[in-house]
Amino acid sequence: MMATAVTVVLLALVAGATVYTLLSLEAARRFLDAKATSALNEWPPISILKPLAGLEDELEANLRSFFEQEYPRFEVLMAVSTEEDPALPLAHRVASAYPHVPHKIMVTGEPPYPNRKVCSLDRMVKASAYDLLVMSDSDIRVCPNMLRRIAAEFADSKLALATCPYRAVPGSSLWSQLEAILMNTEFWSGVLTAWLLEGMRFAVGPTIVARKQVIEALGGFETLRHYLAEDFVLGQRAAERGFGVSLSRYVVEHHIGNSGFRANAHHRLRWVRSTRRSRPAGYIGQLFTYPVPLALLLLWWSASWWPLCLVAFVLRMVAAWTVAVGILRDPLVRRKWWLVPLQDCFSFAFWLAGFAGNTIQWRGKVFYLEPDGKFREIR
Repeated sequence: MMATAVTVVLLALVAGATVYTLLSLEAARRFLDAKATSALNEWPPISILKPLAGLEDELEANLRSFFEQEYPRFEVLMAVSTEEDPALPLAHRVASAYPHVPHKIMVTGEPPYPNRKVCSLDRMVKASAYDLLVMSDSDIRVCPNMLRRIAAEFADSKLALATCPYRAVPGSSLWSQLEAILMNTEFWSGVLTAWLLEGMRFAVGPTIVARKQVIEALGGFETLRHYLAEDFVLGQRAAERGFGVSLSRYVVEHHIGNSGFRANAHHRLRWVRSTRRSRPAGYIGQLFTYPVPLALLLLWWSASWWPLCLVAFVLRMVAAWTVAVGILRDPLVRRKWWLVPLQDCFSFAFWLAGFAGNTIQWRGKVFYLEPDGKFREIR
């Protein structure tokens, strides 16, 4: 009787994960079929906001890509917390290489709350000259046509906020590559599925475009100061207030560096614990996003169900390829598709680990995660 019950549970989980995978494939198909926006006759001015913190890998190249936009009128704002931040002289050096681009470099001071990025964005939003804001992390790189593509999408006056999908670009280490595959297959499959089922009711960094008047109508970034996932909360509040929130068709590059196992593990734990604390029901539901580990468990328990396991495996690989290669144009998955099952099992292990612990490590400090998604420094 017990053996039968376990088999039934595993079958239900694999079947549910297979349905989820089919939904992610349909979401990817619809996203690919969506028509691109046409060019504008008049281009609205744009403010680019770049919060900086330390010398991340390839920071100079990332910053230069924003100064090299082929766009008639834009400004670049950069912010650091202290004068001692090594990113400050680099920001000045990059800006001086583009004297034709208006720019502002700000030192915000130590924030009185945990989220430094929110403090920098709050100051830059208030100092920005234009209504259309591109808020982008320091590890993002774009092509020269980025602002034109974004401005064309925001020709729709009902659009208030948009998330730019990103293609994670790893270093040479295995752990960095596995993290990139996580983002480019599992993470974006989840975002696309949510977009298919209910539209964009949230936003995700590291590049968000929004109208300044909408940020102000939501109370400004100051109201997000205690949240770890301030990007998600910002999009959620905008959707709840009836503002138009979308998933942009423009894909940026997210250069994640060459982290080893330790840094990668801290990052993954921060992600899963934050998700569990802020969206507990959704976190449990993530179980169905792991068809490969679930199929392997079923195969181990009862080898006679191998046809179903094979279907689950093949569909997962097709979905991973469609999202990573078809939408994000990811060369890593194209070359090393065989790492996808390994990453899925690794991710499943961290999902299980995420049920324990309420603390995270971030930039050398330890924080406690509150049940509502807020966080506070404990040491």
